[in-house]
Amino acid sequence: MAKVLIVIGSKSDMEYAEKCREQLAELGIEERIEITSAHRHPKKTEEIISRAAQDGFEVVIAMAGLSAALPGVAAAHTNLPVIGVPLPAALGGLDSLLSVTQMPPGIPVAAVGIGMPGARNAAILAARILALKHAEVSRAVDKHRDSL
Repeated sequence: MAKVLIVIGSKSDMEYAEKCREQLAELGIEERIEITSAHRHPKKTEEIISRAAQDGFEVVIAMAGLSAALPGVAAAHTNLPVIGVPLPAALGGLDSLLSVTQMPPGIPVAAVGIGMPGARNAAILAARILALKHAEVSRAVDKHRDSL
């Protein structure tokens, strides 16, 4: 079964993770949510991300506000695709968006929109990536698209 790891920096980000979780469930994708701060718990974050592939995850969705370091830190510790969801904080989330998109060469992070639309789109983008390998996810993505 296709699996996505969702990481958030704090409990206050849970509403976005839950919206992402709902969208993944609609597409038949298993997920797990982990709370870990790139700044407060760097070793925990590294451990979670570094073992994601061996735990069967194929995509990581990382959500963060303020400095929005979590998506970039995740990308630094795995070769799995990382989708960054900038969350509204200072400047309406524009600072987070810039942090997620301005990664150094060799450490890419895919970025979606700010906040709730971004959380849903991250799930759909993850599903599109997984659809390349999982026929059941491909069918679910097609069905979802047809419903729009």
